[in-house]
Amino acid sequence: MLAPVTPPSESTASMPPALTESLLLMAFAFFVNLPFGYWREGTVKFSPAWFVAVHAAVPLIILLRFALGLDWRWAALPFTVAAYFAGQTIGARRRRRVMATESAADQA
Repeated sequence: MLAPVTPPSESTASMPPALTESLLLMAFAFFVNLPFGYWREGTVKFSPAWFVAVHAAVPLIILLRFALGLDWRWAALPFTVAAYFAGQTIGARRRRRVMATESAADQA
């Protein structure tokens, strides 16, 4: 026998706290990596500064994960890593665009 369908109440219609905190963590990973990606683009690849620019945000993300009380879930890892690399990539693109604009202004 099927259970009767009840309309969602206000408390069940909102997002679960773990999902909200996971989205917050992904947004944090993205935005924190924008300046690191910008910095990384101006360094020599595989230099010490490059390694710092790539990895410096990792402890910050781990600290936020502990502060939010998020447990370790394999399902959330790809999304957090994707947000991490998206921030790095967009920050690097921003630096390339700024440098191209400055270069064009210097040549004019």
